[in-house]
Amino acid sequence: MSTEKDVLTTGEVAKICNVAPRTVSKWFDSGQLKGYRIPGSKDRRIPLNNLLQFMRDHNIPMDGIHSGRTRVLVADDEQDIRDILSKVLTEQAGYEVAIASSAFAAGLECERFRPHVVLLDLHLGADEAGRIAHTVRESEDLAITRIIAMSGKLTDGQAMQLRGQGFDGFLKKPFQVRQVIQEIERVHTLVH
Repeated sequence: MSTEKDVLTTGEVAKICNVAPRTVSKWFDSGQLKGYRIPGSKDRRIPLNNLLQFMRDHNIPMDGIHSGRTRVLVADDEQDIRDILSKVLTEQAGYEVAIASSAFAAGLECERFRPHVVLLDLHLGADEAGRIAHTVRESEDLAITRIIAMSGKLTDGQAMQLRGQGFDGFLKKPFQVRQVIQEIERVHTLVH
């Protein structure tokens, strides 16, 4: 998000903070996030300085302010997969990338990094991937985060069932980098 604007809409604030627009409205209505309403309308506006102060006070990562780049978390226990995806997604697609090698680390990174998209290896631990997906879906702060499952062991039928388990997409290993970027773009456009 470019900081050229001095005043932001609740939708723009939601993208910066990686939360649902209704969360921003709650912050505004409770007085936590200072701003104003447009006269004759219910629309809210938040001055950039107020947002920056709010983000500092609540330890919300500032990286959403400094760039409009898509944030991707790669959660996989295979070092090679993490390294390759991190390098390619950063260099070729221009994404901001964080990595996690365990379910616990993935949970911490979701809270800290507030990713737009999580690439989640389904075999990260005994049913840990399912728990991560459930936790992300239950978190109001991660409402716009999309989750793409990755596996080389699922049948097509099992992969089709993933949507009902909180996943937004699926990548079958081994995959081409182009496929990964296309799937990230596909699920990320569901957010906007």
